[in-house]
Amino acid sequence: MNTDVFPTKGNLINTKKSLQLATLGYDLLDRKRNILIREMMGLIDKANAIRDTIDTTYRTAYGALQRANLTLGICENAAKTVPVEDSLIVSYRSVMGVEIPTVNLEKETLQPYFGFSATNSHLDYAYFCFNKVKLLTADLAEIENSVYRLANAIKQAQSRANALKNIIIPNFESTVKFITNALEEKEREEFSRMKIIKSNQETAAQQN
Repeated sequence: MNTDVFPTKGNLINTKKSLQLATLGYDLLDRKRNILIREMMGLIDKANAIRDTIDTTYRTAYGALQRANLTLGICENAAKTVPVEDSLIVSYRSVMGVEIPTVNLEKETLQPYFGFSATNSHLDYAYFCFNKVKLLTADLAEIENSVYRLANAIKQAQSRANALKNIIIPNFESTVKFITNALEEKEREEFSRMKIIKSNQETAAQQN
């Protein structure tokens, strides 16, 4: 309760308006928090599924690469023929004011950049698996970054909602109660004073 507030009708009106705004702010923050939590939980499920797929694909890719190295020797020269990936594009979308990244990686038709005469199917398969891992990694990076941003936004919204619910709103409610009680007490005093004045006037009239 703000004891520095002078108990007037004007201050009562202003405090009630502030209380309404604080209550509305809490409702909006709580709604935002719930929407962000639903969004984050959906992304967490997707991330878990992608992680499982990535782990399996990585094991398969490294197994194929190991077989290629065993049959061809170290495949460093063949690997150098594959161009550097430069089609990655990052954009953003807004979810309740939170900027969520969208990672786009061009899914091109695979073609071998190394010659057939010096390679074999094990290297081809490894190249195919690592390309799949690349696409999955881009998807996972988008999801994990989004989850991180959403978690921070949820934490901030929860902190602000708690401050409104546990501190600001109760203070406004106490202040409203304080001013209301003070005004009611003032009205009772004024009523008693007016009643005494009226009684004194009636007594004086009767004596005259």
